Amino acid sequence: MRCLQHATDMDEISPFHFIEINGMKMTDPHQAYVQILQKLTGQKATADHAAALLEKRFSNPAPRKESTVLLVDELDLLWTRKQNVLYNLFDWPTRRHARLVVLTIANTMDLPERIMINRVASRLPYSFKQLQQIITSRLNKVKAFEEDALQLVSRKVAALSGDARRCLDICRRATEICEHSAADTSSTGLVGMSHVMDALNEMFSSAYITAIKCVSVQEQLFLRAIIAEFRRLGLEEATFQQVFVQHQALCRVEGLQPVSVSEGLAVCQRLGACRLLLLEPSRLGVLQRVRLNVSQDDVLYALKSD
Repeated sequence: MRCLQHATDMDEISPFHFIEINGMKMTDPHQAYVQILQKLTGQKATADHAAALLEKRFSNPAPRKESTVLLVDELDLLWTRKQNVLYNLFDWPTRRHARLVVLTIANTMDLPERIMINRVASRLPYSFKQLQQIITSRLNKVKAFEEDALQLVSRKVAALSGDARRCLDICRRATEICEHSAADTSSTGLVGMSHVMDALNEMFSSAYITAIKCVSVQEQLFLRAIIAEFRRLGLEEATFQQVFVQHQALCRVEGLQPVSVSEGLAVCQRLGACRLLLLEPSRLGVLQRVRLNVSQDDVLYALKSD
């Protein structure tokens, strides 16, 4: 920024207005609108009113409008379930009359992927019949699987999470095993039960699954609570506080003494230490966001077969 300011002083570029906001200094992501408006115009307003005024400012032409450079630090803390704050920050610079440049800094390297994952995760799990129809439609009337093998894949995945992507991954791997199996002397050349079983065993025999089977009862309950909360929210991310409520409920259902908040945080930290979970910095406490570092299918498979 000092280089840009120097270029402005030398009349090499047009003057611009530089403002900076920090997600860490806000109690609510929507306060970003309030701070941007106040630093731009000196005007104070509620979050909704500030958002409307900024929308108007960046959408409409104005004579002698000065360019604005906006630096957003700790961008990942401005994430909301509807993502409207992040959407507006990235959408406003694309407006024809905005004259706005947005620079962002985030601690989360995979923030774009996380945002997209959250957008597509809000679907109900597929049933056995639906998964079977999905596979059949992908095969496009090509007879590649034995009927029993097709049913096995569909029933196995439906019993776990109903994730069509995992179902197709298993089918793809079973097809590869069938093609490369030197011992396959089947005259049909179809993907059979043995190929599907090999694919299932291969995909559900990772070190993560072994780790899940070996963690404590409370840690396994916490993993179950995470999946329950993800499904309730329709997302693949939640705060510790949200998961903890589910964890308390599961403890009661299982006839176990519910743990305290500090004990729950310790459980969460242990799961993070063995990389089964991805956690935000611990300074956020109960508000830290929690994500699985393994697929839900792996967790459910490990806990069901335990």
